[in-house]
Amino acid sequence: MRRMRLMTRAALVFMLAAPVLALAQDAREPRRDAPSDVVSLQAQAEREFANDQLVVLLSAEARGSVPAALADQINRRMRNALALAKAYPAVRARSGNYQTYPEYADGRINGWRVSQELRLEGSDFAAVTELVGKLQSDLLVRSLSLGLSPEARRAAENTLIVEAIDAFRQRADIVRDALKAKSYGIRELQLSSGGDFAPRPMALSAARVASSAAPPAVEPGSSRITVTASGSIQLK
Repeated sequence: MRRMRLMTRAALVFMLAAPVLALAQDAREPRRDAPSDVVSLQAQAEREFANDQLVVLLSAEARGSVPAALADQINRRMRNALALAKAYPAVRARSGNYQTYPEYADGRINGWRVSQELRLEGSDFAAVTELVGKLQSDLLVRSLSLGLSPEARRAAENTLIVEAIDAFRQRADIVRDALKAKSYGIRELQLSSGGDFAPRPMALSAARVASSAAPPAVEPGSSRITVTASGSIQLK
């Protein structure tokens, strides 16, 4: 009886171990559906494109002891600036950040400062700079920056997408020939863009920033755009 119980226990252990052994054997064998002769590739296309957008940031600022009076002054100056900007349909103008904060001396409030920003942008550089020249008598020029408009950037990327894919195929042809394959198929392909996305700021001297005379001189320059094609091919 004892011998039969031992034989039954041994058979049960063997039955439990059998699936584990089968799994271990399967793990050692290569999967027949796993891809072979797969090569990862990457190619780029890049070019300089002429900047077509000028962005200017100005601000109206005032200091004093009565916040309400300062706010009224800033509001009036900003209304005048926006009214003047309407005479330039090629320039997009919008008011921006509005701030009121105290100024301290010896740990106590001795005055207030109020400011509001005005953002101008456009592709007609002559119109933008002319408007800036007129606004400089009442507003402070904070920054000027150049870059590509959204429309110009999309057009540039569309052009480079074709070039990047063509460069990817050329590299795939090189790999196919070097590895003596008859042909290949593209398994996956991803496209990404990069480059000078942020507008390029122009350096302004203190005299130029505070000047209310001639409008600023602008040299458009260019921005570099890059499109990358990355993926893998299956050799045949």
